[in-house]
Amino acid sequence: MSSELTMSLSPEVLDFGSQEERATFGLFAVTAYNHLLTAGQDVERKELRRGPFVAGYPIAEWLVWNWWRLRWEIGRPSDEVGMSRWDFAHRMPTIGEGYVWPNITIFSDGVQSFLVSQPSRSPEVVRFRYLGAPVRLPVPATELEDVIDRFVEDILAKLAQESVRETNLHRLWEDLRAERGDPELARFRRLEAQLRNEPDEGDEDAIRLHLNDAGELGEEALGEIAAHAAGSGSDGNGMIRPADFVRLATRSGFEAHTSDAISLDNQADITPSGEIEAWRLGARCAQRIRDQEKLDGLPMHDETLTAFAGTTKNTLAGRRGHPGKISFALDGEYERSLVWLRSGPRTGRRFDLARLIGDRVLRNQMNRTPEPLLPATCSTSYRQKMQRAFAAELLSPFVSVDEMMSGDYSEERQNQVAKYFHVSPMTIRTQLVNHHRIDREDAPDIVARSPFM
Repeated sequence: MSSELTMSLSPEVLDFGSQEERATFGLFAVTAYNHLLTAGQDVERKELRRGPFVAGYPIAEWLVWNWWRLRWEIGRPSDEVGMSRWDFAHRMPTIGEGYVWPNITIFSDGVQSFLVSQPSRSPEVVRFRYLGAPVRLPVPATELEDVIDRFVEDILAKLAQESVRETNLHRLWEDLRAERGDPELARFRRLEAQLRNEPDEGDEDAIRLHLNDAGELGEEALGEIAAHAAGSGSDGNGMIRPADFVRLATRSGFEAHTSDAISLDNQADITPSGEIEAWRLGARCAQRIRDQEKLDGLPMHDETLTAFAGTTKNTLAGRRGHPGKISFALDGEYERSLVWLRSGPRTGRRFDLARLIGDRVLRNQMNRTPEPLLPATCSTSYRQKMQRAFAAELLSPFVSVDEMMSGDYSEERQNQVAKYFHVSPMTIRTQLVNHHRIDREDAPDIVARSPFM
């Protein structure tokens, strides 16, 4: 279903300013899912409007310059300096030029884009105050691409009407179109953005080195490892290389056979990924597995879980990993695979193994190209969010969780339910937040770990 995302500029007259401003001045409005994200009050005129009077030129310039990061950068940095740089690439109020821009943040998980809108909160007197409740709206990332393209083309048409040519926007737009039209250059820009870099800001040699790794790891897996590195505060030089995965897997991995791994018998009725949030798709797939295997609402024993992964109980019993933030399966020839789980509590190892099971099931379900590496990382990419939701639903089906809670969502009861299903309390809290049983503010560990879950 279309989100009906729109970004429009209705012309108005401006008697001062640069040629670019005067040619593109108007009422700016953004809508999605029938939500008007730019509604507010003109303080001086004391009137309500669909949006502010602004120049469209700096909006288009901002969208084009930050296009790669808006489209492909996953998650937010945890450090103050990185967060400041992130704001300039993802938050409209940073556009500047003297206008009161909408308090809209745009970011992506790689498959879906999210628009987060907040009302004006500053006590300062401004020309335009944004009203309405806070909203967070997911849209297919490809739809956002189309909307940005149409908006930029509209701004360029308005410039042409006033004979304003050869601006910085024209140059940026020409460059962006060339980058997107060149497959190899697009791969470079995409990985550069996944590592939190602006165009031409990243280490070119390191990026090209990692692009070559896609032949050994897989193109999609490479992006997941980049998002993991960026989320861990590393740059391209800190990304895990194919040789590292092979060394870990062969030294301390556990053998699995992909032919023995669980799969869905009925592959109907799985919504295309861009049209449904990752956690819903992951949970739905896990529900199908539980129904197929007639697991009812009971806890999952280690024997069943490891059988679903095509491996043995030793995979969970061993502590041969190290306390990093990644687990993975590395597929080889003859349907042989090696599973490597990070060390830590048994509940964490069970959860990570369930994530890898979900990754394989969902890959087959969505007809993704098989790749050697199946990573379970700390990032908030669409794939990783699907994995986590799949694992949570597979290990602790929410219908049963909700019945056991019986309306008592206290921390003590969460811990009891988590112990029953052999999962961590955070797994239960995440499910309660996703299903709107508790507010996100009541789960600060989840907010800190995944701010835009």
